[in-house]
Amino acid sequence: MTLKPSPRANGQRRCPICGKPRVEAHAPFCSTRCRDRDLVQWLDDGYALPGPAADPDTQD
Repeated sequence: MTLKPSPRANGQRRCPICGKPRVEAHAPFCSTRCRDRDLVQWLDDGYALPGPAADPDTQD
């Protein structure tokens, strides 16, 4: 397991994906690549809150 540097190491904010210094054009990320990796994480349901699985038979 690799630990990422602190988001505020040396007073500079870091990319939440790779830990490199962020670039304002891609804030809060360092590059388009990291920004796209984060988007894919969202689209693939990589970010989720723990809880019981939804019942597919129940409709709202």
